[in-house]
Amino acid sequence: MVSWIMSAGLCRVSSVLRRVSSAVCAGSARSGSGCQERLRWPPLAGDVDRFGGVTVRDFPPDISEDEFSALLRVSLSRWRSDGRVAAWLHVPITLSRLSAAAARLGFGFHHARRDKAVLSLWLGPGEDRLPSFATHQVGVAGAVVDESNGKVLVVQDRNKTKNAWKFPGGLSDLGENIGETAVREVFEETGVRSQFCSLLSIRQQHNHPGAFGMSDMYLICRLSPLSFRIDFCTQECLRCEWLDLTELAETGETTPITSRVARLLLYGLENGFQNIDLTMEQMPAVYSGLFYQLYHRRLPETP
Repeated sequence: MVSWIMSAGLCRVSSVLRRVSSAVCAGSARSGSGCQERLRWPPLAGDVDRFGGVTVRDFPPDISEDEFSALLRVSLSRWRSDGRVAAWLHVPITLSRLSAAAARLGFGFHHARRDKAVLSLWLGPGEDRLPSFATHQVGVAGAVVDESNGKVLVVQDRNKTKNAWKFPGGLSDLGENIGETAVREVFEETGVRSQFCSLLSIRQQHNHPGAFGMSDMYLICRLSPLSFRIDFCTQECLRCEWLDLTELAETGETTPITSRVARLLLYGLENGFQNIDLTMEQMPAVYSGLFYQLYHRRLPETP
């Protein structure tokens, strides 16, 4: 009997000690020290960029918020000892609970996409030197000019408070070249097919009402028509016409930028588009395998 009582007592003591040990390890994990071997997962693995930052895109799918907090503490300790200057977490929307744990450790939202949020934390010395997210949205319009009769394709937007004539256009998609956006938007809004010729103008506007408080770049391209039949989108446009450039330059039923570009196009018709065009040349970037598009006035040909 005494033996059984002593055995039971020892079992209870052992059980208590295990619970105390677990609690100590959990507390140590939360404070970033000790008992790291008791974590269910190894420290977070990520890609190191050329600036010395680490980017993590893969997370244990079944990890709890508390477990992730402990794991992130351990990972941050390792990254700091490795000399990393920044940490980036690409958190899927399905694991949004991890963002709260990261925020408690100093992370903040850098930007978000439809299916993920990107959080960042500066680990280097001194003040935060991480770049802000993109500051501009890019809108592109296409001025489709029929050189045979001096007319240009224009629309009136359905969603505008003023029914002003303007060139068809819209926002550029990610990875889409300026000319591609102009050609696509013109076809979607008017049914007219065209091809890119040149860049004509760039407008920059800050605190744009339609850019969520960001800045807006609006580019107008000169396009050449490949078809002429209009079949405009009634969901976006009230009217669509081939309008004489002279009339567009003089009418009060347009926007200031459209009127200005109409006069620019008239000058090009009369004196040669080479005097107004910013043509595009694709050039190799300094990053291997990448290219960029450079827009500039054409250089005079050397003999």
